[in-house]
Amino acid sequence: MPASPNDLTQRPPRSARVRLGGYAILPRCLDKGRATVNGKNGEYHYNCPLDQMLLTFAGIDAEELKSQLALGKSDTEILEWIQTNAKNKRAPYEIYAWSAWVEQRVPTEVEGREYFHSIHKSVGPNRKDIGTWFDVLDMDDYASYGGKA
Repeated sequence: MPASPNDLTQRPPRSARVRLGGYAILPRCLDKGRATVNGKNGEYHYNCPLDQMLLTFAGIDAEELKSQLALGKSDTEILEWIQTNAKNKRAPYEIYAWSAWVEQRVPTEVEGREYFHSIHKSVGPNRKDIGTWFDVLDMDDYASYGGKA
């Protein structure tokens, strides 16, 4: 029997690159939220700084979103809920631009360059193609479940 999509002790959440309603990060945030509700989040943290970037951009409260996830709503239903309840009503072009920007974000001193490099060094020190936060997250997720970085 395959692992439940809500069991992050068996498989990683979706990549932060995957989009829902144009929003990068959202599917990953939903996976972590559902896993947290079910007590199966493993090493993953719902409402981490990455999730907070998305939630702030959309104007969604993390606890309210988690309450919606606890009701067993699908991705489509959650997206509809976000579109209805977001404090920051964003046009599609704004969502697209924000998602493109966040996907290309590189570490800065303020945002944890040392932390970024520690993950890179421990998981894939010979990888020369890791430059963005999404790159390092994808590599870490893959390696965490047995892949060779």
